[in-house]
Amino acid sequence: MSLFSCLGTLLSTIADQLDPLFGASATAAAIVVFTLCVRAALHPLTRAAVRGEKARARLAPKFAEVSRRHRDDPERMRRALGELRAKEGASPMAGCLPALVQLPVFFVMYHVFSTGSGAGDLLDHTLAGAPLGGRWDGALDGSRGLVHLALFTLIAAVATWTWWRARKTVVPGAPGMARVLPLLSFGTLVTAAVVPLAAGLYLATSTTWTAVERALLHRGGS
Repeated sequence: MSLFSCLGTLLSTIADQLDPLFGASATAAAIVVFTLCVRAALHPLTRAAVRGEKARARLAPKFAEVSRRHRDDPERMRRALGELRAKEGASPMAGCLPALVQLPVFFVMYHVFSTGSGAGDLLDHTLAGAPLGGRWDGALDGSRGLVHLALFTLIAAVATWTWWRARKTVVPGAPGMARVLPLLSFGTLVTAAVVPLAAGLYLATSTTWTAVERALLHRGGS
C-alpha cells in the first residue's frame, strides 16, 4: 500500500469516528486531528529549537560584541560567530527542523487531494459546502469563497503575530536565514491560496499550532 493510500485510509477512519459530531465536515475535522497528531509528535524537536532560540537570545550581548570587534573583517566575524554558536550550542538552523520534517507530510496531503491518488471518496467531501479537493477560484462569496476567506484570515492573523514576535528575538549577527524565517509565515498565505482546500486546512492548523506552541514554550521552561 502506498503512502497516499495509507493517508487516505487513515483520514477515512478518523472521519468515520468524527462523523456523529461533524457530519458532512467530518473529513475536514479529520485533517485537523491528523495535523494536530503530527505536530504533537514533532513537539520534542520544537522544544529543542526553542532552547536554541533562548540560548541565542541569552548570548545576544556576546554576539553584538563579536560583531563590533570584527565589523571591518566580515570573514573573521563569520568564523568568530560560528565558533561562539558551536561552543554554546546555539545553532541558528535548529528552528528549521520542525518545518523541514513536515514537508513530506504536506507533500503527501497535497498529492492525495490534487490527484485523487489513494483518496477514495475523500475528494467528494466538503467543509461547509466547499470541496476539500477544490482550489480557491478568486471569489470571496458563496460557500467556497467564504470558507477560503476564513482560512486566509486565520493564516494572515497567525502570520502577523508570528512575525511580530519573531522580529523581536532576532539577535545581532544572526545569519540571513534567521532574519528571513519570520517572513515565511506570510508565504503560507500564498501557498494556501493555490493548493487544494484540504492542504490549506493542514497549513492553517499547523501554523496556528506553531504560533501557540512557541508562545507557550517561550513563556515557560522548555
